[in-house]
Amino acid sequence: MADRDEVDATRRTRLANERTYLAWLRTGLTALAVALGVSKIVPGVSDVEPLPFQLVGAGFAVLAVVIVAYGAWRFQRVEEALQAGRFAPLRAVSAIAIAAGTAVLGLATLVLVFIH
Repeated sequence: MADRDEVDATRRTRLANERTYLAWLRTGLTALAVALGVSKIVPGVSDVEPLPFQLVGAGFAVLAVVIVAYGAWRFQRVEEALQAGRFAPLRAVSAIAIAAGTAVLGLATLVLVFIH
């Protein structure tokens, strides 16, 4: 009976890893949508200098690429750890770096919106 429980636990863990990977992809796609909105839509419907908005939009596009790439790398790292019977924790430095990049870009967007 323990073997079946172990197989079920591994299956659930792998499915959770897949769901987490899909969350990384959704987050990356959302960052791309924000990049488009900030860089093209806002300057297109407002009478503002487009360059600052385009720079912040480009930052969000870079963030999107980083998020998708890190999510894929993380998915693979967790799969390898599962295969080896180990645990692969999320590295604090990675989480902090992504959060900091997001916070800086969000703050830059707020500043642009309130200045213009």
